[in-house]
Parts: sequence; C-alpha cells; structure tokens
Amino acid sequence: MLRLLTRLGLRFDDIVEERRFVDQYVRGNIGWTQVAMLLGAFTYAGYAFWDWVLYPDVVATTLAIRGGVAVLVLLPLTALLSVPAMKPWAETIFLVYCVVPGCVLPSVYLVLPSGFTYAAPGVMMVILFVSTMLPLRIGPLAVFCLTTWIALCIAESLGPALPPGLRFINHSLVINAYALSLYAVAAREFRARQQFRTAQALKREKERSEASLRDLHATQSQLVQAEKLASLGQLVAGVAHEVSTPLGLALTTSTTMEADLRAMGEALKGAAVRRSDLTRGIARIENGLRLTSENLHRASEMVHSFKQVAIHHADEERHTFELGGWLSELIAKLGPLLSRQGLIVELDCPQGIVLSSYPGALAQVISNLAFNAAAHAYPDGRGGRFTMTVTQPDQALARIACADQGVGIREDLQARVFDPFFTTGRERGNIGLGLHIAFNTVVSSLSGRIALESEPGRGTLVLIEIPVSS
Repeated sequence: MLRLLTRLGLRFDDIVEERRFVDQYVRGNIGWTQVAMLLGAFTYAGYAFWDWVLYPDVVATTLAIRGGVAVLVLLPLTALLSVPAMKPWAETIFLVYCVVPGCVLPSVYLVLPSGFTYAAPGVMMVILFVSTMLPLRIGPLAVFCLTTWIALCIAESLGPALPPGLRFINHSLVINAYALSLYAVAAREFRARQQFRTAQALKREKERSEASLRDLHATQSQLVQAEKLASLGQLVAGVAHEVSTPLGLALTTSTTMEADLRAMGEALKGAAVRRSDLTRGIARIENGLRLTSENLHRASEMVHSFKQVAIHHADEERHTFELGGWLSELIAKLGPLLSRQGLIVELDCPQGIVLSSYPGALAQVISNLAFNAAAHAYPDGRGGRFTMTVTQPDQALARIACADQGVGIREDLQARVFDPFFTTGRERGNIGLGLHIAFNTVVSSLSGRIALESEPGRGTLVLIEIPVSS
C-alpha cells in the first residue's frame, strides 16, 4: 500500500521529508482547524432541531445522542488540540473526531419513525464536512469511509427493512460521496505535496545560493585585502628603490671620506706634509660631508613623505582639510612612484575648497585611479599625463575630474570597469579590483558618486563627486 501511495505521489520516499510534510499539512493551521471543529460540533448537535420539527416525540432521544457525542467527544477533542503535547497526535484526533459521529449517526435513524429512508443526506453531510474542513490525508480518510460505511450497514440490518430500490439508492449516494471525497482529498494532498516539494527545493537552492554568496563575499574580501597588500607591497618597493639611491651615494661618499681620512692620518705621521695635500684632503672631506648630508637629507624627506602616504591610506577618521593643498601634498608624495611608470600628474584646483571628510579613503581612490591610468591608459610603458581638475558646482559638493590621454576603453567594456575582478590586463597579473575598490570607497566611505567616460584612442575621464561634509 505504501509503495502504491508513493507511485501515486501521495507519499515521499524520504521518511524525514514525509514527516516534515505531515507536520506542515496536518498541524500547520491548528487554530483554524479548531474553529472548523467547533462549527462541526454545533452543527452535528443542531440537527436535533430538525428532529423536533419533524418528530417532536423522539427529539429527547435524538438530542441526547447528538448532543452527547458533541459534548462528550467532539468538544473535548477540539480542546485537546490546544495542549502542546497532543499536537503530534493531531491526525489521530482528527480521525477519532470524524469516525465517532459518523458511526453514531446511523443510531439516530434507528430512533426516527422514518428510519433509514433519508439516511443518505445525513451521512453525506458528515462526509462533506470531513473532506473539506479537516486536513485529513487520503489514508485516514479511507479509514473513516470504511468504518462509517460498516456502521451504516450494521445499523440498517437492525432497523426496519427498506425497499430494495431505496436501499440501493441510499448506498449508491453514500458510496458516490465517499468516492468523490477520496478523490478530492487525494487531489488536494497531491497538490500540497507538489508545492511542498517545490518549496523545499527552493529552500535548499536558496541555502546553497546564500552559502555560495557568503563564500564569494569572503573570497572577494580576501582578494580586496590581497589587492591592498599588493598596493602596500608596491609602495614598499617604491620606497626601497627611491631611498636606496641617496643612501647608496651617502654610503659610497662616507667610504671615500674614510679612505681619505686614513690617507691624511698616514701623511701626518710622516716628517713633512705639504700644505697643498692637506688643503686638497680637507676639501675632499668637506665635499664628501656635503654630499653625504644632502643624500641623507633627501632620504629622510622621502621616508617622511612615504610615511605620510601610508598614514593617508590607513587614516579612517574624519578630518577637515583644504583640498587643494592636500592634493598637492599627495601628488608630491606619490610622484616618485608614478614617475617610475612615466606618469606625469598635473593638478588644477582652486584654493579655498574645504572638506570635512575622510582623507585616507580619498587618498586610496586617487592612488588607485593614478596607478590604474599608469598601467592601463599607457600600457606600452611610454607614460603620459594624468590631470586632476577640481571644481565646486555648489557649496555642498566637490567634483574631481581625473583624465588621461591614453588608449581609452572600448564602449562594450565601459559598463563593467567597476565590477569586481574585471580587468583587461589579467595576463600581466592584475586581478581587477583597483577600480572596484575605488568605486566602493567613493560610494560607501565618502558618500559620493563616481562615473566614467571614455573614447578609444582619446583617453578616459573619471568624475568623482563627494559632499563637502561627508
């Protein structure tokens, strides 16, 4: 039987899935089902009124039967469903609720003078209520149909004999009602199972999608962090390259001065020292000290500048600063790194534009745009110009236009330049997060807008608009 129900789509192979469905289908709306059960109890007892209208002599007996079933069975079963511990037994309670009045009902026709002449409509009313108002599955409903039909047959055998034609009609009507109710409940359960299976599949797919999205966000965060570390590595490499030159000259000069001092010391130990040799040695040492001091001073300035760049990149606090002077300092500090890639940065910014914003985030954006232009606008290494023009359309907004005269971007790629992981230089090791980080920083940290315009062969323009007070 279970195999047949499974083939008909009225049972799940998975026991856990079957239990979940039963829990949802049978116990999902206990409150509304209790309302229907109360209605059924009052309706079952209320038919004693029709007995009183037709046969007042026997109304006391029929009221005792109908009312007794309602008071002693139907209402207690309805109240029993309010007990949390009884909810797992809900389907059994529904079945008892249906079977008891269905089996007791034929006894009423043993009392009525009309006997079983009009029994079919009463039984059909019970079948209609059971199949439409209660969440019974096809199996319990079949048990109800079988038990109530057996009770009807037994009661008929105890009552006055009916004409064969009338008995046939009664049973035909009741059996037809059973068949229709079984089909209706089976169809309802089949649709509910299909919907449950679809809902479960959607739930599982949603969970998989959410898990994939979490993994993607985690991977993206890791790659963004890696990109930031790569930028830091590039900065460190630039520091090492730029600082090594003056430090190397200072070291070479100090080594030469050390040799000159030893030579002078040896000469002074002798008997005679020419004034010209002494003067020439002192001049060489003075010149070496000057060169050493200049190179050490240059290295110190570079270290200080790069330190300020690092502070700008790491700064996450709001500051009030004058934009023109701040951009000039940033360009001066980034200049040595950008010049290695042949990029010349030009700034056109009027004085007096004061921002209350996050300089670290803005420095990250400007740096990313400048290095992106150096890598992609001039890919052949010949270098070019990167121009920043600052305007203030109104008192609450500052606009920074970053432009180059490089190779530009194809029209079909312009809509994707801010997408994560999109790059046209993957073969050169780029992972496509520079402009994505710039976009997210402008939108989230600076509460602004960023847009790109480009024409192949004529360069690219990136417009940044940020509020004066973020």
